[in-house]
Amino acid sequence: MFLINGEYQSHLPANDRSIQFGDGCFTTARIVAGEIRFLSHHIARLQQACQRLLIPFIQWETLAAEMAEMARSQDLAVLKVIISRGSGGRGYSPAQCGSPVRILSVSGFPSFYAEWKNAGVTLGLSSVRMGINPQLAGIKHLNRLEQVFIRAELEQANQHETIVLDSDGMMVECCAANLFWREGEAVYTPLVDRSGVNGTMRQHIMAELTRQGRIVHQVRAAPDALLRADEAFICNALMPIISVRQAITTRYTSQELFTFLAPLCE
Repeated sequence: MFLINGEYQSHLPANDRSIQFGDGCFTTARIVAGEIRFLSHHIARLQQACQRLLIPFIQWETLAAEMAEMARSQDLAVLKVIISRGSGGRGYSPAQCGSPVRILSVSGFPSFYAEWKNAGVTLGLSSVRMGINPQLAGIKHLNRLEQVFIRAELEQANQHETIVLDSDGMMVECCAANLFWREGEAVYTPLVDRSGVNGTMRQHIMAELTRQGRIVHQVRAAPDALLRADEAFICNALMPIISVRQAITTRYTSQELFTFLAPLCE
């Protein structure tokens, strides 16, 4: 069951813009012991996305209260929040749209993350390239067909996750996670100013490292940069951080930075 504009229901008008055009944004949060981890980060993400997409959503206090209420009875679960521009109009123009629609749902927590965290993960290299679009880069909008193709390919391979490149051959992220690597004392992560998602955990990790006086270099780098790395890890709001055992053909034994960051991400 979904909570749609404050009512528990499972129906959405067929002319809702999220269905018609993918016109909206979303975030996915981890619930632990009845509380949403990094709630303010998720609200900020939605606010930034609505601003970028010109969606006039203003009910932030109501949304935060609904998120908290849905989380309260959950021990370990996943909360997804979608904001749609709403219904109205046949064509692309948003001029005839009604009020934005908020959609909340709770689902079970992925059990495989515990195994990944204990053993680390193997990353492949996706053949699916991400398009370059600076206007949409960074935000988590509802147009996720690239991820659908990436995930479909990944499910046929023998890897846990996969590295995704943009159309210029530069690393962007994984299918459902951001990527970091360390070379000596230097920490790197791909730039997400032309494609990809600036994840809430990515932002948190960068802020934590900055507080520790470490510089995180946001770079455009080809996959061969991982050949020189001493360690690598991936992150998202649910994992929240997992060490990489092998990326493409490169194996890693160090978990120095991962070990430092892991308790700060819980």
